[in-house]
Amino acid sequence: MPEINNKDLLINENIRDKEVRVVGDDGSQLGIMSAKEAMQLAGQQNLDLVKIAPMASPPVCRIMNYGKYKFEQSKREKEARKHQKIIEVKEIRLSLNIDTHDFNTKLNHAIKFLQAGDKVKVSIRFRGREMAHTNLGSNTMNRFAEAIAEHGTSENRPKLDGRSMTMLISPKAAKG
Repeated sequence: MPEINNKDLLINENIRDKEVRVVGDDGSQLGIMSAKEAMQLAGQQNLDLVKIAPMASPPVCRIMNYGKYKFEQSKREKEARKHQKIIEVKEIRLSLNIDTHDFNTKLNHAIKFLQAGDKVKVSIRFRGREMAHTNLGSNTMNRFAEAIAEHGTSENRPKLDGRSMTMLISPKAAKG
């Protein structure tokens, strides 16, 4: 069954065109006829007349079991959602004067998040007089980006927004 745009599908009595091109339930072309004749043909087969290509001239209608079509389409959409990977953004907070061990611990957490397929938002919050030393914050961010380079890539440069500096790191694509 071909993919049909299901937004505002007109069915049965809602089809108001004079002439429509009719496609049978099995996909065969039944020709151009009035909408009334097409409705009668669909009624004889206990099926619905569904307008699938309203912009064509004349519009294309298909004879089908509309309830069954909607059910199968919702099943396909549910299956597609099941196989999607939702990417979460995890946040790692650094401080301006972070020590080596703390830096490595935060780095290991970020690596774990990236390996799980999540994005990592690295942020530094400047408190009080630390605002005068934003260059130290960008140095810490750059050091973090270099240390994590083999696991993820920085989407943007460290950006100062108010009292905090942020940078987003996305995971590198898995090889093979």
